[in-house]
Formats: sequence, structure tokens, C-alpha cells
Amino acid sequence: MEDQLPETTPSPDLSALIIPLLKGVLYQDSDGAAWNALLNLQPRVRDYVAVLGLELVLDEAEGYAFLRSRPEADEDDAKLPRLIPRRQLSFPVRLILALLRKKLAEFDAGVGDSSRLILSREDIVELVRVFLPEGSNEAKLMDQVETQLNRIVELGFLRKLKAQPGAENLYEVRRILKAFVDAQWLAEFDARLGTYREHWLTGKGEPLEPSPSGRGQGEGRGVR
Repeated sequence: MEDQLPETTPSPDLSALIIPLLKGVLYQDSDGAAWNALLNLQPRVRDYVAVLGLELVLDEAEGYAFLRSRPEADEDDAKLPRLIPRRQLSFPVRLILALLRKKLAEFDAGVGDSSRLILSREDIVELVRVFLPEGSNEAKLMDQVETQLNRIVELGFLRKLKAQPGAENLYEVRRILKAFVDAQWLAEFDARLGTYREHWLTGKGEPLEPSPSGRGQGEGRGVR
């Protein structure tokens, strides 16, 4: 009996899941119907995206799912085109992501009824301030952090909440951040932050402004 080949064209119900996953992250709280469908069709989704060189990452406890490229095959194997692009992250973006990840861990360890970590722009500025020289221009700092937060919103690690006119900007820290800053990385957090602070205060780190090329150190969606 000949081996059964994987389907080359997904069925309509499968397409309704794969297309959104190729575009970004699927959240349980944002689209409950699609989330439930994904749980039911999970084996078929995994089989189909594997043909494309991708793998499904699904965290039922945290309520998110996304696609990522599978580990690269041996050099002798034919390589598939990369469907999920790697993103270069600047030093300030990586620093803010690290600070947000630690804040999320502290939030989860605390006692509270809410599962959503919501911070204001000023809250995030305070997290960053310790890494800046004393006497930094306050207005400039606010503008620079706002620029980096907009970038982090684009990456999907923050969600900007609607605010009333004149009210301060609020951001929800998306739990997918836990998938890109893992427990091992977090365990080394203090040492890493010490290095970050030393580099920044001695002028060796990148400025808060994005570089002209829009590219920085690090790659992918994570903070490695």
C-alpha cells in the first residue's frame, strides 16, 4: 500500500485556523470560537504546518497559540523557505521586554483576582529609569519609551488599551511573552540586568532611539 501523502490544500475549516496563525498569535480570550476549533483540530493543524516547515506552539493554560519555524535541518538536507520571519530587536526593546517579563513573573507570584497585568506608560518608564544616567531629560525619556512601546505592541507582546481623552496610556502585558523569555533566561535575569545597566550607564549600550537601519541585536521574536 502506498504511503498516504499529506493534503496539499487544507479544508475550509483548517484554512480558517491556519491563515490567522500564519498572520500572528491566536488568543483564547480574543476569539473563543477559533480557539475551541483549534483544540479539536490540533493534530491536523500540526500535520499540515509540518509540511510547511513549521510547528504549532499551543499553551492551553495561558490561552495562546502561534506558529514558529522548526529547528533547521542538517546542512545536507534541503531547506524550506522561511515562512515565519525573524525579527531583529534593538537593545532598548530587549531590555523593556526583559523588565516586563520579570514584572509578569512577580505579578503571577502575587495574590490577586485578575489574570491580566496592566501597566501605564509611566509604570514602564519607572522600570527603565534605573538603567539611565541621573538627570536624564524627562520629556525626551517619555517620548523614547513611547516609541519602543509602539514597537513592542507591533510585535504582539503588549496590547494598548483604549483610554479616555486626557487619560494616561495603559498597556496589557500579553502572556505570550512567557513563551519567548523562558524560565532559564529568567533565572539569569539579575546578572543580565546588571550587565545591561553597566553598559548603558557607561555609554556602551544602544541609545533609546531606534537605530537608523531599524535593526538591533538579537533575532526572532524572543529575547535571547
